[in-house]
Amino acid sequence: MFEPHGPKRLSDIVTDNDTCYPFFIIPPKRLNRMWVDGQEDRPVVLRPGFQSRKRMFTVFFNYSDPVAVDILPQDTTMTSTYYVQNMLSQVKSAINEQRPKVSTSRTLLLHDNAGPHKARATTQSLRELGIQVLSHLAYSPDLAPHDFWLLMILKDRLAGQKFDRIQDHTKAVIS
Repeated sequence: MFEPHGPKRLSDIVTDNDTCYPFFIIPPKRLNRMWVDGQEDRPVVLRPGFQSRKRMFTVFFNYSDPVAVDILPQDTTMTSTYYVQNMLSQVKSAINEQRPKVSTSRTLLLHDNAGPHKARATTQSLRELGIQVLSHLAYSPDLAPHDFWLLMILKDRLAGQKFDRIQDHTKAVIS
């Protein structure tokens, strides 16, 4: 299936990953370490509660760059309709921009088995766009190549920062 100049190449794969970023990320333990004298009190490290404010970011990546980034609006649920109308249209236009000769006809999409990804409307839309879906094994972990570096870098960079406005939070994650 994959050949250097054949019908499908690794550079044709686009993966997606969605993750929630809280408005305040607790710095990891390795950044919270400090020496404390015997008489001093240890500093208190706050933990966010279950109800802490979060935003869901979805990043589509090819082998070298982000293809598209989507930010789920506050109080919106990820559904098949949202996935097709907002995310897939962004991905299609980004791929058409990056690869105008090939367009989406050679694109392979690797995404997990989440409900919106497997819904009939999504699979039909992908078929219409000419995007082939790489199968994801049913019980395999949802690990894409950028899970190993992108999420760690973002969480480390945002650790300890508190955002009051949605625009500031979004800008910090995207930049």
